[in-house]
Order: sequence, then C-alpha cells, then structure tokens
Amino acid sequence: MSAKPKPNGLVYYPGAHRYKLDGEWVPGVTTIIGVLDKSRPFVSHAARTIAEYVADQPSTVDLMREHGGHDPLVAFLKAIPNQRRDTAGQRGTTFHDLAERILLGQSVEVPAEQVGLVESAIAFLEDYKIELPIVERVIGSREHQYAGKADLFANGAIWDWKTGKAIYASAAFQLNAYAGGEFMVGEDGKEHPVPECEAAYGVHIREDGYEVLPLEFGPRIFDEFLCIRKAFDINKRAEGNWKIPGTGYVGVPHIREDVA
Repeated sequence: MSAKPKPNGLVYYPGAHRYKLDGEWVPGVTTIIGVLDKSRPFVSHAARTIAEYVADQPSTVDLMREHGGHDPLVAFLKAIPNQRRDTAGQRGTTFHDLAERILLGQSVEVPAEQVGLVESAIAFLEDYKIELPIVERVIGSREHQYAGKADLFANGAIWDWKTGKAIYASAAFQLNAYAGGEFMVGEDGKEHPVPECEAAYGVHIREDGYEVLPLEFGPRIFDEFLCIRKAFDINKRAEGNWKIPGTGYVGVPHIREDVA
C-alpha cells in the first residue's frame, strides 16, 4: 500500500491563530517574537490598572472585602488587567475585520464603539492615498519555518494596524518577518511572491485620530528576527514538554535511597 501523500501548502486556523505548513505546525511570527521579555511595560500597566480601580471604586472594594473576604477580593483585583487586555484584544480584532472589508471596498455596519477608530482609519487611507491594497495575507517561510498574517501591502510598503496604547519596537521585527517571507497565499489559494517593499510603517489608530510611525526595515532587521527565531527554538527545547517532567533542561528530582 502506497504511503499517504504529504499535504502541501500553508493553512491558517483563525480560531486558534495557528499555522500548518506542508502538514506540520509552524510558529507564528508574533508567537516567535513573544520569546523576548517585553513584560516591563505590561507589569507597570497591570499595577496601574488595579490601582486605578481601587481608587475609582472604593465602595465596591469595601463591599467585596466585607462580604467576600480577603482572598476573593485579591482574586478579583488580580483578574482586572487580564480582563482589560482581553477586551482590548477583541476591540482590535473587530477593528481589523472592519478595516479589511473597507479596504476591499465592501460596505460595513460599524458598531458604535468602533466609529471613532474606523473614521480615523478612513482618514489615514485618504491622507496617504492608499492604492491597490493587498489585505490580510497569510505569509510563509519554508526555509525558516514560520508563518504570519500581514495587515496591508500598499504604496511600496508594508503597514500594520495597531489599536493599543502604543507601537512597540517588536513591530519592526514583525513586519520585517512578513516582508521576508518566501510566499503569501492569494485569494485563489495559491502561493504567490510577497510584494517587494521599501519601507515598513505602524499605523497607530485612535478614536481621535491616527499616527504613522516608520519602523526600521531591511536585511539587518530581518537577520535580527532570525536570531529571535533561533532563540524561540532554544527556549522551546529548554522548557521541554510541560506534560512530561524532565524533557527540558531541568531534570526530574533525584531519589536518594537511605544508606544502612
């Protein structure tokens, strides 16, 4: 019996935000970049979020302390930053979906909470005269075994929407990785060359306007991303399989038998 042919191509699973390349799982660009320790600003943001809640909602905090006690109150306060993060993440996802449809010339029904963001995005598109956009393309690299999803190619550049507090340095690695991919999946489901780019930009979309920030772009930054790609594999080997103790760089505890 002949062996089952190996599947070819790049498949994106949006629900899990994961990628399979030629039948094998490959890490996404943002997952790879996550190996960098970017926790400092987020730790500060989490502390500020909790402090602001305690300062703004003293009666709620007092009521929870009185009726729930210490531990439930602590658990509630600890969860606030993650809840805010998840809400912001969903807000960004919704905006990306709306922006994609607008760029494709489709009509959209904009939720009230997204109106400001969408108006800012339209202002950007008009001000920068974005033409012939290539939108939300899945990018892959067989040589370096990674994949990702680029927001926008247009006007000789690669652009990325950001709706968070700021645009961070890791965005440069992200966009250089996309531009350095070997192929993208077109609307026809086939592989096509990634458009040539001369620059990369982060577009910081806010309800009251937008900012366009140039990002370092070129072979040097792509090589630095490849270093991060290697660090990702090193970290994965070091951590091992969390389900199987001793598979990483930390072994299982020694058992010393009593000596008579």
